[in-house]
Amino acid sequence: MRSVPALGVPVGTLRVLPVRAWNIRALVAGPALLVGPLLLFMAAFYGYPVLAMLARSVTDPHPTLANFAQLAGDGVFLHVFGNTLRTALVVTIGTLLLGYPVALALSRMRPTAATITLTLVLLPFWTSVLVRSYAWMVLLGRRGLINEALRALDIIQTPLKLLNTSFAVDIAMVHILLPYMILPIASVMRQIDPSLPRAAAGMGATPWGAFRQVILPLSMPGALAGTLLVFVLSLGFYITPALVGGPRDLMLSQLIAQQVDLLNWPYAACLSVTLLGATLVLLAATQVLPGVRGAFRLGSR
Repeated sequence: MRSVPALGVPVGTLRVLPVRAWNIRALVAGPALLVGPLLLFMAAFYGYPVLAMLARSVTDPHPTLANFAQLAGDGVFLHVFGNTLRTALVVTIGTLLLGYPVALALSRMRPTAATITLTLVLLPFWTSVLVRSYAWMVLLGRRGLINEALRALDIIQTPLKLLNTSFAVDIAMVHILLPYMILPIASVMRQIDPSLPRAAAGMGATPWGAFRQVILPLSMPGALAGTLLVFVLSLGFYITPALVGGPRDLMLSQLIAQQVDLLNWPYAACLSVTLLGATLVLLAATQVLPGVRGAFRLGSR
């Protein structure tokens, strides 16, 4: 092979370099060109409207932070924000208590039974949240199925007030958000080596001891991921509390919608920033917990 005297490099090498450089540029530019249209669409039709709405909290009617200063002494906001946190906490605990045993059962079932059970778990996703909320209205109404069944059994004489209560909001939201708790936990549990519980049993551990010392610690990343996911979704839930809740069960998302209907844009924007800020703080705080990041990356392995 001939070489260039001034460089001492074979001529064939010089011919390959531009091809390699072009390949590198293609690898970098290819994904950018594919993702670019979506990024432009989201920036124009989602990012800009959201930022414009949030900017109203400090620019309407003039640049000021007075809107946020008023929140500290606003009794309505404090009550609604406290009720939102309480509802999110109750729903998260409820989904965890109900979802963990289901996820444990999924991890121990045979493939056919696990597929059928997983289909039943995901079945609510095929139905609109609005339809599911209306179904709970039918169940919990004064003449709903639950009250009629209790009256038919002579357990009660007058209908119970189940609809438009905190109980109705909690139970409906637990039902709707339950899959978001089951899936992360089941995903982590399926990766636990089945030989570990058997090894613990071989060393004299009872079934409860093997669960407490082996399965429970190893499944914590999935439980933390599911808890975070359900809690964040509960903070901004709107449809179900609006349909099955009462005036005393107002959520922060409902208060924001009310202020928008009243054209009170600065106050609505201020509430939106508060809700967004609380969610971001929660997400940032939970990133230091062991295993949370890994649990959300399981799908990419």
